[in-house]
Amino acid sequence: MKKVFALKGRIQHYAWGGQKFIPALLGIEPDQRPYAEYWLGAHVSAPALVEVEGGEVPLDALLETSPRSLLGEQTFKAFGKLPFLLKVLDVHKMLSIQVHPSKKEAEKGFQLENEQGIPLTAPYRNYKDDNHKPEIMVALGDFWLLHGFLPKAQLIKLLNDKQMFSHLLPIFKKGGYKALYQYVMELGVEESNSILKPLIEGIMPLFYEGKIDRSSPDYWAAKAFLLNQGKGNYDRGIYSIYFFNIVNVKKGQAVFQDAGVPHAYLEGQNMELMANSDNVLRGGLTQKHVDVPELLKHVVFEETTPRILAGDVQAGGIERKYVSPAPDFELSELLISPENSYSGKTVSVEIYIIMEGEAEVTEKNSSLNLKKGESFIAMSGAEFQITTFSEAVIYKAATP
Repeated sequence: MKKVFALKGRIQHYAWGGQKFIPALLGIEPDQRPYAEYWLGAHVSAPALVEVEGGEVPLDALLETSPRSLLGEQTFKAFGKLPFLLKVLDVHKMLSIQVHPSKKEAEKGFQLENEQGIPLTAPYRNYKDDNHKPEIMVALGDFWLLHGFLPKAQLIKLLNDKQMFSHLLPIFKKGGYKALYQYVMELGVEESNSILKPLIEGIMPLFYEGKIDRSSPDYWAAKAFLLNQGKGNYDRGIYSIYFFNIVNVKKGQAVFQDAGVPHAYLEGQNMELMANSDNVLRGGLTQKHVDVPELLKHVVFEETTPRILAGDVQAGGIERKYVSPAPDFELSELLISPENSYSGKTVSVEIYIIMEGEAEVTEKNSSLNLKKGESFIAMSGAEFQITTFSEAVIYKAATP
């Protein structure tokens, strides 16, 4: 019985996306729309399409036909459905400051909003499903993001050095991260503007002259202002730019975002693997719904030292595995050459995408010839081999 199939993902045209990277990856002609994300998974809002005999079938519908058999016994018992969503992201404009809820809190919030009769499509809804959303990203080039609160000593120095923030220092010293963050997030519009306006006016001339480095919060504050100028008020997500760690991740390096860790992607391209959820609580740098009281319930108010993961090379040297605490997923990079083929034997569903080069996937008497940007899915119990005549870089999403 055939268990390996070609897979077509779904493009998401969010406003923050670029216009070149994803079309170039997929070998398609771009139009004027932004190409933000390419989804490979069974999320109900944009399921990938499985190429089966006779046509294409949405992945979520296919898995529902025989979930125990296709997912594998262990994954079926633990999750009942495909637990992860694999994405390619092209971050051209900054994403919103955001936090993801824990599994327990997502279940509570989803049930409550259902009981309140809030439509799933309502722009003011916080919980789109009952799942948590831990996520891991691997940079495909130079990548910038915000990740967690600055260590205490660094934040004190920043509050001292920035004249506009100096009055916030006693609040931080007395009440810590929660008191500081809650104070600025609950400020009235006029009072917040009175703090941020002179800050922005002071850095914009230097930004236009190219005198601010990307490692400085001033650089990203200036970009945030340019993205939102003309809309009346200064986005209070600018506070987060100064209070959070600015992290530069190089190609092949990874960062894990757990529940409660505030973060935002700033610029670059990455592979992202997450639990199959769309629950996002936003804290600024966005025109979307921001629910400050709900946000504050879920932020982990502690200093964060960013942990950049290099990945663990497995026996044989082909697979580099990016291990995280999440039970839902596991992300790997495969480097395949003519001398080194990859043998796969699955106990659950695995999804692969060719990021560079081309590959042949052989399962018994059938084979798939895939080029850059193309994908395949292996159901539970599949046995196959991946070979290449040149070199191929492939990303693999699986359940541990």
